[in-house]
Amino acid sequence: MPVPEFVVRLRQRIGHEQLWLPAVTAVVVRGAGADREVLLVQRADNGRWTPVTGILDPGEQPAVGARREVLEETGVEVSVDRLVATSAGPPVTHVNGDLAVYLDLTFACTWLAGEAHVADDESAAVRWCPVAEVDAALDVPAHRERVAAALSGEVGARFRV
Repeated sequence: MPVPEFVVRLRQRIGHEQLWLPAVTAVVVRGAGADREVLLVQRADNGRWTPVTGILDPGEQPAVGARREVLEETGVEVSVDRLVATSAGPPVTHVNGDLAVYLDLTFACTWLAGEAHVADDESAAVRWCPVAEVDAALDVPAHRERVAAALSGEVGARFRV
């Protein structure tokens, strides 16, 4: 997975020390009723299916970052409809030894245009998954929770206490 340039510069100064990084998850939905589908990407680094995720650039508005990540990774244009969940993940040790904790902002998004395809080297595959099959496709509980929050139709964002 490509590391954002600002993270590369930070790592040159602090080495593998833990970073607190803002991130977004975009749960993209198209269709209605029984035909509703969620856009999933298969990560190139570990083969897992996930919603679109990414690190925000310094100063980037979170909703803008969510829309950017979806376009960069899948070629799909979306509207970012609402914030549906916030959470801090557990500490992560990357394969190179870098430590990080991600503050995730999850957004419900609606497909507007574009044929979903692998648009960068972060993903091995992209697909539309029927809502009824999403839980089986996602093996990370946090990703299932984020998708459930986006599909819930709740007005307020979910958060952990």
